[in-house]
Amino acid sequence: MSQAKILWVDDEIESLQSQKLFLENKGYDVHTLTNGYDALDYVKENIIDVVLLDETMPGITGLETLAKIKEINQQLPVVLITKNETENLMNEAIGSQISDYLIKPVNPNQVLLSLKKIIENRRLVAEKTTSTYQQEFRNLFMALNSNPDYNEWMELYKKLVYWELEMEKSDSPEMQEVFQTQKNEANTEFFKFISKNYASWVNPKSTDAPIMSPTLFRYKILPHLEKGKPLFVILIDNLRYDQWKAIQPIFSESFRIQEEETFYTILPTATQYARNAIFAGMMPAEIEKSFPQQWKNDDEEGGKNLFEADFLKAQLKRVLKTDIKHSYTKVLNHQDGQKLVDNIHNLLQNDLNVIVYNFVDMLSHARTEMEVLKELASDESSYRSLTASWFEHSPLHQALKKIADKPLTLVIATDHGSVRVKTPCKVVGDKQTTTNLRYKHGRNLNYEPKEVLAFRDPKEAGLPVPNVNSSFIFAREDGYLCYPNNYNYYSNYYKNTFQHGGVSLEEMIVPVIRMTNK
Repeated sequence: MSQAKILWVDDEIESLQSQKLFLENKGYDVHTLTNGYDALDYVKENIIDVVLLDETMPGITGLETLAKIKEINQQLPVVLITKNETENLMNEAIGSQISDYLIKPVNPNQVLLSLKKIIENRRLVAEKTTSTYQQEFRNLFMALNSNPDYNEWMELYKKLVYWELEMEKSDSPEMQEVFQTQKNEANTEFFKFISKNYASWVNPKSTDAPIMSPTLFRYKILPHLEKGKPLFVILIDNLRYDQWKAIQPIFSESFRIQEEETFYTILPTATQYARNAIFAGMMPAEIEKSFPQQWKNDDEEGGKNLFEADFLKAQLKRVLKTDIKHSYTKVLNHQDGQKLVDNIHNLLQNDLNVIVYNFVDMLSHARTEMEVLKELASDESSYRSLTASWFEHSPLHQALKKIADKPLTLVIATDHGSVRVKTPCKVVGDKQTTTNLRYKHGRNLNYEPKEVLAFRDPKEAGLPVPNVNSSFIFAREDGYLCYPNNYNYYSNYYKNTFQHGGVSLEEMIVPVIRMTNK
């Protein structure tokens, strides 16, 4: 690494010669000056990495010099060094965006630590991240191979997301590749786990199943109803756990997080199945039986999620045995979002408010269709940052900020996640076969059995039977299902897009978060 250049400005610089020597021995190039005017001229003419700045100097003070340095170069880190410990000086210094604050007399190690934090932070964090992950790698590997149950899978997935976010700090492509391999291996094992256990979970007689879409309201939402304290449930469509982690800091500014959990979405991990199951509190086969007019199969005309409000009302009555004052709002576009901002105060009079917010789903579909979004969300990391940027500037965030100071409970959940697909798999089906890339149902489906999870009898998976002999198949890991005609065109077109409907950690293990006002 080339020598970092330090400018140290202090009117008693003579008495600091030993400190200057100490830093030079540590490999820093230190230039000293005795007043703010000379410092400003020097900053204009030279490239510097950090300024160490005394607060009390004749001529112009350290704070005045700081303000002028920031005008010349806003990004230049400045460490203010002062004898003065008054709080308002500290506040003013922090408000002026100093990088650190040291109280005189300073010892050489204090200065060194401050410089390391500023100059070498990224490198040190990257090195530490890489070495810690190397230690954790074995633990994750052992956990994967110790036959985890459904709770352990949720914990494992949280750990993988934690490391995926940590890896963004590491600048080692090799380590990122090692991590990617481990995540792929986790998805391979998870697919086997789901293949073995899913049918028993959704069997009505099951006594041991995780919380899933149909039981989400009963166990994770309705227990938090309180008289006089409205409960807001925001269901953000297609929100993965790592995307939640990307928007969590924005929520934390206004709300206190009480519980951060995950649950399992049903198959297909697609809106019309998973979201209807959440609101009805039933598996799709039961919904079809109880609401024959409202349920629509994939191949039927008309909207598939038009009756969520009816399903919710029926579930509330069934579970609570009483009517409660509740509202259901669906936000499909920016205008609906603005309406929500204008109306959110009125919702405080209800016991329960459910808001379905469609954005992330539109983002993933638009990313498939639009070249510019493929650039902006080329991988998981940029997909997360796009989600965070959307949320920060969204009407949803504005609306929530308006009620953040009121006593309330807020639950954030989703209907399913999505996975970036990379491996095309051939499927042959008749005209009635559905077009979804991560699951298909139809008659006479022809496929490679090891590439999918298949239910020849949809009832085993709690799903309606649209036609005699229809079966359901679900893509595994990062696979996507393509027809043989125009195979190369479609496999290239959809490669690396975010899809949902199948079996992967990213689609099936999704967040449910409970917060209260601060």
